[in-house]
Amino acid sequence: MSQQPAAPAPTSAVATVAQRRDWWRDAVIYQVYPRSFADSDGDGMGDLEGVRSRLPYLRDLGVDAVWLSPFYASPQADAGYDVADYREVDPMFGNLLDADALIRDAHELGLRIIVDLVPNHSSDQHEWFKRALAEGPGSSLRDRYHFRPGKGENGELPPNDWESIFGGPAWTRVTEPDGSAGEWYLHLFAPEQPDFNWDHPAVGDEFRSILRFWLDMGVDGFRIDVAHGLVKAAGLPDLGAHDQLKLLGNDVMPFFDQDGVHEIYRQWRLILDEYSGEQIFVAEAWTPTIERTANYVRPDELHQAFNFQYLSTAWDAAELREVVDRTLDSMRPVGAPATWVLSNHDVTRHATRFANPPGLGTQIRTAGDRELGLRRARAATLLMLALPGSAYVYQGEELGLPDVVDLADEVRQDPAYFRGAGQDGFRDGCRVPIPWTREGSSYGFGDGGSWLPQPAGWGELSVAAQTGVPGSTLELYRSALGIRRSRPDLGAGDAVQWLKAPEGVLAFRRGEFVCVANTTGEAVTTPAYGRVLLASDEVTETDAGEAKLPADTTVWFTTA
Repeated sequence: MSQQPAAPAPTSAVATVAQRRDWWRDAVIYQVYPRSFADSDGDGMGDLEGVRSRLPYLRDLGVDAVWLSPFYASPQADAGYDVADYREVDPMFGNLLDADALIRDAHELGLRIIVDLVPNHSSDQHEWFKRALAEGPGSSLRDRYHFRPGKGENGELPPNDWESIFGGPAWTRVTEPDGSAGEWYLHLFAPEQPDFNWDHPAVGDEFRSILRFWLDMGVDGFRIDVAHGLVKAAGLPDLGAHDQLKLLGNDVMPFFDQDGVHEIYRQWRLILDEYSGEQIFVAEAWTPTIERTANYVRPDELHQAFNFQYLSTAWDAAELREVVDRTLDSMRPVGAPATWVLSNHDVTRHATRFANPPGLGTQIRTAGDRELGLRRARAATLLMLALPGSAYVYQGEELGLPDVVDLADEVRQDPAYFRGAGQDGFRDGCRVPIPWTREGSSYGFGDGGSWLPQPAGWGELSVAAQTGVPGSTLELYRSALGIRRSRPDLGAGDAVQWLKAPEGVLAFRRGEFVCVANTTGEAVTTPAYGRVLLASDEVTETDAGEAKLPADTTVWFTTA
């Protein structure tokens, strides 16, 4: 029995979902990377008007909310995560009127809008930082960042041994207004991204004002970039280790996951709760354990936190079950929903990760077995969407897009790629503009090419090529999201009932719903737990009440 596409949810049904209370507890949130989604003016760069024009597609896909990566005024040293003005739209994306129109149209379609917020650092072109440099040592504006004198006889050494996530020292020495070598400033990422000093009250005042600015415009929430990084350990102590990137995720660092960040989010929550409409905060918080991630979503802090432990788990039944149990067990005491995510703008798409052997990390340079990767990706998606909590979908994964792993060096734009250490710098592969049509300039992305080159054959993966085609990845997503929306036992709750299953197979019940995922490379036979609702590949039911699942396949049953 093969899966049958479900019809797109009508607008009225979508709007009803968007208006209900606690919508975020089981929401499916779609990440839009604006520069790679849709280009309205033919300059090769996606923009807000392009996103706005494609909102009906997202409504019909069946998602509840749209998360927009940064579109603020920025020199684009790190694709907009270096913000020069938090209250302006960068001209490459449009203007504030475009943002307002996008928000209004989304709401009319029953979609919510979540915007990125970047509070750990600004651009070096932010007015505060430019004035801090111009005014020289002793400027009060330098206190809003981490300026320090250097070590060594003439201050020629960095103030401490911290390393940038993008490679090299986390400190850059400035040239003072008189031309002399002067103080150093902290940047945990690129030198163009100086870290704010959150011990200074002006920083907190500014961001509370920024929150109100966008809430007043009508946004429905904020995804907080580097939510774990705002507070640094007192005195900025040496870490005493090299290759510090390898330590991330294993321990609390003096610059990440400090307990002081939680007081900031308690203050922010008070602001959010003043507004009607159930706006939310989502934390990008890389922590050593899921248990520490749970600290960010206590009842008086943030609403959701990304589950990076799940994203980095291999396609393996035992490992998946362990991370699912740990996630649910950690979130339950604080009353927060679990979140599940397989891809985003910083990691290799899961259709390519699963095409390669496990253990290669989340940035992979090889295409692997494309057919295997897509089969596993489809199965992993149905597993993810069957779990209790909220799920995130990265643009293009509903098309089964792989990473573009063969981009020429001269077209790469990831800032980490141009540094000799730190991240691999291969994030461009998941940021290639998505295809909308089989043919045409940039496969329907826009009329003027695309800022990153699209591979040959991209059009056969396009929305137009897959729409209405039974068994296509796009129709699989539409069917899955339609079923999830129509059945209250999907998404809601905080637990699963595990069922006995063969080795390499996950099976769990949630009310009248049963999910079975075969993570092995061989076909398996399991009980047929009822009528097949959906499957990522062809499932055969026998007269003996059993179901035969092909390799790397997930199936949804209903007992009703």
